[in-house]
Amino acid sequence: MEISNTNLKEELPELLQIEHLIWKQGKKYIAGIDEAGRGPLAGPVVAAAVIFLPYFYLPGVRDSKKLTPLEREKLYPQIIDSAVAVGIGVVSAQEIDRINIRQATFKAMRKALGDLHLQPDYLLFDGYELPEKLYPQEAIIGGDNRSFTIAAASILAKVTRDRMMLEYHQKYPIYRFDKHKGYGTRLHRDLIRQYGPSPIHRKTFLKKILADKNS
Repeated sequence: MEISNTNLKEELPELLQIEHLIWKQGKKYIAGIDEAGRGPLAGPVVAAAVIFLPYFYLPGVRDSKKLTPLEREKLYPQIIDSAVAVGIGVVSAQEIDRINIRQATFKAMRKALGDLHLQPDYLLFDGYELPEKLYPQEAIIGGDNRSFTIAAASILAKVTRDRMMLEYHQKYPIYRFDKHKGYGTRLHRDLIRQYGPSPIHRKTFLKKILADKNS
């Protein structure tokens, strides 16, 4: 749905309030950027960047962590179809081990921005921004709860990564990636202790678990 840009600020959906202030500055294409997979013990970190036309709004979009897997899967194609540009960036577990998760997250964000076919006028990040200023940018604490564009990016990143982890489950079924998506649940930790790490485990994240196994 599109909302007339003649509407007053207080008539806008709450999640468009931040974007509204940026559009008023003459910035048309706002890219929301968010990531999924900073904390897991296995698998990649995935970032998404998404741009909508000004004042576009899709009911139901919110922080991906507050949605069920079914809700995220339902919203995913709606976001893809509604956006004017979408970019995805993926950085592997091996690269995370090599450069650390913070730098890997930045790299995934850069790749997502580079995957956009439309140049953004402004960037909105969830939590922290890129150290270099590629475009005018702003970091929003709790952005996936406060910005429609960031929330949409969070859904794209989460669904993309979850789908990848389901594919990894087919390749490495003993680790039950279909159950935990690589996060450090008790089941996952026990399986790592039992079988050792797989090729997609982040070895730098497993030192304590493997130390406990060998003690």
